[in-house]
Order: sequence, then structure tokens, then C-alpha cells
Amino acid sequence: MYNYQSDTTRFLNEFMAKHPEEAKTQLKHRGMLWDVQLNPEDEANFAAAKLPKKGYTYLTE
Repeated sequence: MYNYQSDTTRFLNEFMAKHPEEAKTQLKHRGMLWDVQLNPEDEANFAAAKLPKKGYTYLTE
């Protein structure tokens, strides 16, 4: 459709083409941020803190 790329997108594409080893580093750091394992104590605390949801949000009971 359109061939426009922002300067940032163009820079990132060129950088990744010149430095393919950065893809592994990118995946490793993504894993550190998003794939965090919680310990069982934290999971139990989160489960205990959940409140039941009402069927209808705007019900004023």
C-alpha cells in the first residue's frame, strides 16, 4: 500500500541488518522482562487478593 518508513524504523531495520547478532540479545532481554517466573508464595498471595467480579458492572447493590 504505502512505502513510507519513519526515520526510526529505517534506522532499526538498517541496524539489525548490519548487526544480526543483536537478535539473540534482543530475545534474551525480552525474556528477562516478560517471562518472569513467580515464586509459589507470590502466586498464592495474588490468588488470595482477587475479588469476585459482579455480573453487571453498573449494578448499584
